[in-house]
Amino acid sequence: MSFVIDPPRQPGVAVAGTNARFPVRRIFCVGRNYADHVREMGNDPKSEPPIFFTKPADAVVESGAAIAYPPLTANLHHEVELVVAVGKGGAGIQAAAALDYVWGYAVGVDLTRRDLQNNAKKAGQPWDAAKGFDQSAPVGALMPAGKIGHPRRGRIWLSVNGGAKQDADIADMIWSVPEIIAALSRSWALRPGDLIFTGTPAGVGPLVAGDAVACGVEGLPELGFSIVRDG
Repeated sequence: MSFVIDPPRQPGVAVAGTNARFPVRRIFCVGRNYADHVREMGNDPKSEPPIFFTKPADAVVESGAAIAYPPLTANLHHEVELVVAVGKGGAGIQAAAALDYVWGYAVGVDLTRRDLQNNAKKAGQPWDAAKGFDQSAPVGALMPAGKIGHPRRGRIWLSVNGGAKQDADIADMIWSVPEIIAALSRSWALRPGDLIFTGTPAGVGPLVAGDAVACGVEGLPELGFSIVRDG
């Protein structure tokens, strides 16, 4: 096939312990999935079904990267999350069968321009500028589900410059991974290569240039990155 311009590079995520890579098709994210985080954002955790938003595939950033502080914000926030990698496509998936569609798991961070998000909420506008900007999806190396199973509990944490900021357990998610997949697949047909960020616990907060971030989910490779000044 001939293209009129060079096709864009295929975004991908490292696979732990190998030189192989997992190609990224889409990135779906779940909002408000830990009760403590829902409350810290001023909402009722039982008031509504899962909220979904997306990031572009090329927002993925490798562990160890230096991420430029993004433009148009003075309030960049970290949100550590368990990430699900989809290995089999489907729509209208039942929760009881949902884990059959999971290829593996990783730790990720949903970087957020919080001031833009707050403004969008007040105006009833979409969150794209707040969530889907360049380098907004750091993701650590994926572990295949065949090696670690399907984690239902385990510590999830994030530190900034060695100081603890987020510390919880993935068992505290309001919506489980199978429930998320089932709900998501009612609105979108999932395909191999999709990533799902499953929500963040309490403790989200600001990052500035010079910060070093480390984070993890129990049983998965840790993720680390730094924030630098643009340019």
